[in-house]
Amino acid sequence: MTAGPGRRAPALRTTRLAAHLGTALGIAIAICFVTGLLSHWIQHPPGWFYWPTRPAWLYQLTQGLHVACGVAAIPLALLKLAIVYPKLFARPVIGSWRAPVAALRRGLERASIAVLVVALLFQLSTGLLNIAQWYPWRFFFTTAHYATAWVTVGAVLVHVGVKLPDIAAAYRRESDTRSADPDSGPGRRAVLGAGLAAAALAAVAVGGQSAGPLRRLAFLAPRSGAGPQDLPVNRTAAAARVGTAAASPDFRLHLTGPRTVDLSLSQLRALPQHTVRLPIACVEGWSRWATWTGVRVADLASLVGAPDGAALRFVSIDVGPYGVSTLPATHVRAADSLLALQLNGADLDLDHGFPCRLIAPSRPGVTQTKWVRRIEVVT
Repeated sequence: MTAGPGRRAPALRTTRLAAHLGTALGIAIAICFVTGLLSHWIQHPPGWFYWPTRPAWLYQLTQGLHVACGVAAIPLALLKLAIVYPKLFARPVIGSWRAPVAALRRGLERASIAVLVVALLFQLSTGLLNIAQWYPWRFFFTTAHYATAWVTVGAVLVHVGVKLPDIAAAYRRESDTRSADPDSGPGRRAVLGAGLAAAALAAVAVGGQSAGPLRRLAFLAPRSGAGPQDLPVNRTAAAARVGTAAASPDFRLHLTGPRTVDLSLSQLRALPQHTVRLPIACVEGWSRWATWTGVRVADLASLVGAPDGAALRFVSIDVGPYGVSTLPATHVRAADSLLALQLNGADLDLDHGFPCRLIAPSRPGVTQTKWVRRIEVVT
């Protein structure tokens, strides 16, 4: 629609509005990046990395923030693109080399925008599909998501560095002094408010699944709490093809270390049992607290003579990509790290890891190995 006589088109595609949206989007990206690094390092720890056992809900918080901010970034990114997209096709692409500094600055700006748009859209779309556990691709999501996160942040830093003078001027109200015609469409503040409101709604609609008080509002969350023993299930026994082996009366848990011990299920139940209340928090953002009963991991480590400071490797009947996890020494010694035999007062459901599974504080659900058949001392 064109503006009539004496009327102006809405002045919404302004540097000031783009700067405010970019700031909100940048904050969301920064939180996603930091919390995503933590999640990746917990699952694939570098030698220097340390992750505490307290508070027990720490991973529940960081991964909940990761998913909530990632989902919130989607409407912010789309609105930001809607505001600035004419500039993406502006000519000249770089400018005249007679002014090399200006041309270099413009070239870096255009290149960073191209990389940022592609990388960010990849991160947001694949992250959203990961929440739904739908993988219409052949690459390994975790590796691709981690690598592209560095590309995204690098592009953000280059873009902000190039545009910093414009951003600073916009916040000083020097780069744009126009005000939108109140009769010609929504104003800048209305558009910014709508974008922030959409981001907040998206965060609650999906990310609310990790926070008890908001769980009922998480109407777009794929797993809000339903499942056997009042706990969601990501990977069922049928999907893992472990039903027959896990339910076999001949089951034995093999413990290997300085000594080797084999325990039947009845022998595991005869060991001192402890009950703890811990959350199960998955990388997709959902989490639920539950009551777990079983044998302390520290007691099993002592049973095979594991030295102080040793980590333990848990091996599942499931031979899938997450059938093995390593529990760091700090978590091995934690009093609430259990080889769980019961969940919420009853024997583990087969889909929750019967006959035994790992549960430890402040760990991703993907590392809380189900259907454990062997525990090895890592030397």
